[in-house]
Amino acid sequence: MNYHNVSFVKSVTDRKGFIRDGRPQIVFSGKSNVGKSSVINCLLRRKNFARVGGTPGKTVHINYFAVDGSVYFVDLPGYGYAAVSKAERDRWGRLLEDYFSESGLITAGVMIVDCRHAPTADDVTMAAWFRTAGCPMIVAANKCDKVKRTDMEGNLLKIRATLDLGEHVPILPFSAEKGTGRDMLVSWIETLTSEAEG
Repeated sequence: MNYHNVSFVKSVTDRKGFIRDGRPQIVFSGKSNVGKSSVINCLLRRKNFARVGGTPGKTVHINYFAVDGSVYFVDLPGYGYAAVSKAERDRWGRLLEDYFSESGLITAGVMIVDCRHAPTADDVTMAAWFRTAGCPMIVAANKCDKVKRTDMEGNLLKIRATLDLGEHVPILPFSAEKGTGRDMLVSWIETLTSEAEG
């Protein structure tokens, strides 16, 4: 897959805008300050393709990016940012519920968490949504470059336990800043994409 051949397709605010053309959709989720845009930019080897905001909570729509004309990277709204109004959080929640409840949209999920901390209650909810959707998922434990090597295994075990992940769900130490884990995540995405394309 040519990650240099990528284009922004559209932002959607309700289910009428969901893309339903049968192409694989790789879905990226994470709380507002976890570095979700940076992970996507790392995969694409672009600095600022997915917006990186100084203020968390900038992604308030579902954003679609076409990669090599064959697969969509779907950037979900960041969650868990306290400064956003309750009405806005509720709107995001309805948008995500609509997206996850529609069968056949999600090919695979990339859930991004902070390698340094235990997942939040919102992270637990997001993991449950992926499970309910029945799609393969991988957890990218971002900011692993900021974790001591001696603490890494314990942190990953805590993430697995908190998110109630089965042993079949991989947890990948990742650093958007250093590129750690990029090649493994690319390989995982490409394997699932080729399976979806049949």
